[in-house]
Amino acid sequence: MKKYLLYFVPAFCLIAASCSSMLEEESYTEIGRDNYVNNATEAETVLLGVYKNMVSDYTYSYHLSLLFTISTDIAQCEGSSNTNFREIPTNSHNPATDEIANTWAKLYSAIYDANSFIETVSERIDGWGDTNRELGTIYLGEARALRALFYFELVRWYGNIVLIKSTAESKLPATEYVQADPAEVYAFIEEDLKYAAEVLPWAVDDTLRSSTAYRFSKGSALGLLAKVYCTWAGYPLRDESKWAEAAAVARRVVESGKHRLIPDYETVWYNTCNGIWDAGESLIEVSFYSPTGLDTDVTAGRIGKWNGVVADAVEGIRGRNAANWKVVYTFTREWEAQNDPRMALSIADYKYDSSVSSGPVTYFSTVSSPSETNYNRQRQLFTPGKWDTEKYVQSANAIANNDKSNINWYILRYSDVLLLFAEALNESGGSIVDAVDAVNAVRRRGFGDMSHDLSYGLSRDALREAIRKERAYELCFEGHRKQDLIRWGIYYDTVIETAQELVDWYSSANYAVRNYIIRGRHELLPIPLRDLDLMTKCNQNPGWGQ
Repeated sequence: MKKYLLYFVPAFCLIAASCSSMLEEESYTEIGRDNYVNNATEAETVLLGVYKNMVSDYTYSYHLSLLFTISTDIAQCEGSSNTNFREIPTNSHNPATDEIANTWAKLYSAIYDANSFIETVSERIDGWGDTNRELGTIYLGEARALRALFYFELVRWYGNIVLIKSTAESKLPATEYVQADPAEVYAFIEEDLKYAAEVLPWAVDDTLRSSTAYRFSKGSALGLLAKVYCTWAGYPLRDESKWAEAAAVARRVVESGKHRLIPDYETVWYNTCNGIWDAGESLIEVSFYSPTGLDTDVTAGRIGKWNGVVADAVEGIRGRNAANWKVVYTFTREWEAQNDPRMALSIADYKYDSSVSSGPVTYFSTVSSPSETNYNRQRQLFTPGKWDTEKYVQSANAIANNDKSNINWYILRYSDVLLLFAEALNESGGSIVDAVDAVNAVRRRGFGDMSHDLSYGLSRDALREAIRKERAYELCFEGHRKQDLIRWGIYYDTVIETAQELVDWYSSANYAVRNYIIRGRHELLPIPLRDLDLMTKCNQNPGWGQ
């Protein structure tokens, strides 16, 4: 995550030739287990290698942050075709698509690293001194939280996966692998996160680790567990008993007093663009920040480049921002009616064009012949504004690279936990008052006052709709919306409804995902073909053939 992760010496997974591609990724922990990890200092070095899996293109640098999460009712990919990088955003991918196989492989490699660390430290920790044991226990909590996160991504994206609990199981012939019941995977994730929440300190109380920045804490483990429970309660498993458990663990975070919303919403984005860690709001964040330059091969991300504000290249000053994420205009139109200050910070109706101005240029100002048709064409060019490199990134950290940035990525913010708390309370029949209070805390920060508070008199159905809308506004473009729509069981219907709304607004509106989406197929990614060919006891996901 931070640059010191580069000090770790990587090696390749030395597994028999029968190893499937799910384990043919780099391993950051195979560095001589027999003569290393003899104390907490050495253990931390290896642990940072487990964290390092988060900064890969195949995880949060690109795939799990930007590529897999697009194409919903609020955002879509640039262009009207399904070629090149548009294949996954338009849902025209297939089991042989490389990006799908690469993320599958990287997540299993990351799990191997976590398993290796957990096994090694568990074997040796009893022989360490008191302080080393205390730190070692915290490090075990971090590793198990990381393993839980990697499995959570696997099970919610790929569904019917192989559950590998040890390095020994990783080395089995691929022909021996069988798919686990997803409920078993969720139970394994739950066990890891409960352990982590038990042994990890709150970030603000931690006096043992030299730094807690971008590291798992009690709050991040509990917050992630709440998100896991809400996903488990939804489609496709629909174990509604998990709503009450989600409410209970989220309540622990909310009532702990250890986390809080940053008072100014814009500061959230200034912070993540400049590597400023705030443990109050940021529960899980991937750090790509390096003010001395970009390591384009290992630790840099694509945040603000692929999903930011359009910008042309200026020699020696800035690189080009492709800005391949485009805001679905019907979302902009709906949000405009709310008079929400967050909208101007979240949606950019401007770009940076050095041939016209040194500052932002609104899309409407580029229209030479004013007409509603011409304005509608420009409205389709709006982009996310949260990661505006020109607005937020300090001049001392100029990004001259055309593809990569050192802007961080939020996986879980406190506002997300508040909204999950409200949702879980509402769905489990819990306190309406507490649920509305949680939503209003988010809205008051967004609006700056209490004038837009939700009413305590809302029905549960009305509150459900209000929470879903609030998640779209507060968390827009942060990688949550697609998985939200999937777990709510409305992904396909929402895409179809959005397509019709767009046509009703502007007959030439672009929304390519409508042309390829299939109900019952695109709620999960396919199992990668190259792995399925080796794993002869495993079956393809529904809708994807064998």
